Amino acid sequence: MKMYNKLIRDKIPQVMDAKGVAYSIRELSDREYVEKLNEKLQEELDEYIAAESIDQVEELADLVELVYAILDNKGVSVEEFEKVRLKKKEDRGAFSKKLLLLSTN
Repeated sequence: MKMYNKLIRDKIPQVMDAKGVAYSIRELSDREYVEKLNEKLQEELDEYIAAESIDQVEELADLVELVYAILDNKGVSVEEFEKVRLKKKEDRGAFSKKLLLLSTN
C-alpha cells in the first residue's frame, strides 16, 4: 500500500470509493490540521511553480482553497480577509507595475 500522510480534500474518499480504491484515513486534531494545512500550502505552491502555464490556473485554485481553509480555521471570514487585502492594496499598492527593488541606503 502506498503511504501519503497528507491532507486531502473532503470528497476524495467518495472519489476513491467510486473507483474501488482501498484507503485508510483519519481525522486530524486541531494542531495537526494547522500543520498539515501549512504543508499542503507549500506543496501546492511548489506545484504551481512547476506547472506548465495551462495547469497553473488549477494550482492557483488549490492555493485559494487552502487559503480559505486556513481563514476558516482561524475564524476569519472571506469578507474580513478581503477587507484586509483591499486595505493593504490601497495603502501599499498591488504588484501590477512589475517593480523590483534593487537596493536602499
